[in-house]
Amino acid sequence: MQSANQYTCDVLVVGSGAAGLSLALKLSSELQVMVVSKSKLSEGSTKYAQGGVAAVFDENDSIESHIQDTMVAGGGLCDETTVRYTAEHARECMEWLISTGVPFDQEEDPQGNTRFHLTREGGHSHRRILHAADATGKAIQKTLGQQVKEHPNIQVMERFNVVDLIKSKNNSQRVVGAYVWNRNAETVEVVKSRFVVLATGGASKVYQYTSNPDIASGDGIAMAWRAGCRVANMEFNQFHPTCLYHPDAKNFLITEALRGEGAWLCHADGTRFMHKFDERLELAPRDIVARAIDFEMKRLGADCMYLDISHKPAEFIIKHFPTIYRKCRSLGIDITQQPIPVVPAAHYSCGGVVTDLNAKTDLDNVYAIGEVAYTGLHGANRMASNSLLECVVFAWAAAKSIMQANDTDFEDETVTAWDESQVCDSDEEVVIQHNWHELRLFMWDYMGIVRTDKRLERALRRIQLLQQEIQEYYANFRVSNNQLELRNLVTVAELMVHCALARKESRGLHYNLDWPEQLDSPKPTILIPGQLPEYL
Repeated sequence: MQSANQYTCDVLVVGSGAAGLSLALKLSSELQVMVVSKSKLSEGSTKYAQGGVAAVFDENDSIESHIQDTMVAGGGLCDETTVRYTAEHARECMEWLISTGVPFDQEEDPQGNTRFHLTREGGHSHRRILHAADATGKAIQKTLGQQVKEHPNIQVMERFNVVDLIKSKNNSQRVVGAYVWNRNAETVEVVKSRFVVLATGGASKVYQYTSNPDIASGDGIAMAWRAGCRVANMEFNQFHPTCLYHPDAKNFLITEALRGEGAWLCHADGTRFMHKFDERLELAPRDIVARAIDFEMKRLGADCMYLDISHKPAEFIIKHFPTIYRKCRSLGIDITQQPIPVVPAAHYSCGGVVTDLNAKTDLDNVYAIGEVAYTGLHGANRMASNSLLECVVFAWAAAKSIMQANDTDFEDETVTAWDESQVCDSDEEVVIQHNWHELRLFMWDYMGIVRTDKRLERALRRIQLLQQEIQEYYANFRVSNNQLELRNLVTVAELMVHCALARKESRGLHYNLDWPEQLDSPKPTILIPGQLPEYL
């Protein structure tokens, strides 16, 4: 429902990836849902996920094995209850995705029966990855997106940025909606809603090099933090080991499934090197592989390493990795004949907004699902193909909780319109661009794959200076897309550095040369609004 720049709905879903769309569809039979997408509905990290979704379908596999693999990959920091909950609900959620029409690859077994083709990725002890060739995320996004657009109880708002959550005037623990910036009309409008679900993805755009699309700017994490939610484990930023290194191929990911099917990492002369770092070789968890590539690049002064699958039959390569084959061929690289140049790039945020098993945050009617959330599933390092799984499992959990909630006070709530009477149009957009590039560069240099306390302290000093400039800019000028994203990114950057400084050990994705050993009893790093420690 809409009236004079104000919308009303039962559930406001912020984000349109696998998590947000799954939730919207699960709720749509009973509630009025609004899905806000910062870009097109189809744009987001889900679309670019190549590998697949982890779930136990093989009779030789087991839920206990999935749990154990996840715990090992998570470096001793996973929440076992969350891991078990996710693994136990994996097959049910995948069967729901299958029922929606997601075209997961199939094959014939030796008896001639049709079954799903399962691949294997780093950290997994069995083949348990359902996939749609090498474009699984795209298949999920397309299937769910079409159904969301056609559903009468779901309103889709494309090209809308959420600025901030709106707190109740009567209850500081309650959110009654959000301010949204209509990028089409360039006006800030109001959405009043009974429930808000953050499904905004991660924050890898805080780094200079990332596999993520441009919209991955930590919006949900920053908004939740400003509204009073705790965040946790923001020091654990996963760098995907293998992104294509080519000047004309920004952000193109080379799926881990290549290594699952036998691709090996090597130097320019073809010499393999993973045996020097881990007995699991190319199938070691991502943190180990990324550090190994980073180490070899720095040791040799090389711009990249190489991933070679050319020893496999060309027909096999083209069938299983058509997207990668076509992309590389378009750049003059024939992966059936030559190795792929690769570098690590920021890929996934293992930390985020603290939630429970119902995906509830610290605020009464605010939920967080997918990469934006910290559930405890990933610990210190996410295992491959558990991310899309987490999206669907916790979308289901949130949907169940929302439908059981009894909200009787919503009609009495009032929201105040956005006031921009004291601001003007910006005449210095160059300030935004300069601060943007500075932030992403020093985060890459100081908060990257390998860290030290001195580097982290340098980053924090620069972040705090940037925050002053950005806040002054935000207070004086009308909002814009770049301004909103930069405001959120600098908030998330600060949270990441605070978490990194607080962890006095090296574990999983957090590797600090000043603290190379691991603690005997590690705990999550939890930050509380208004209680950030002083480090400088």
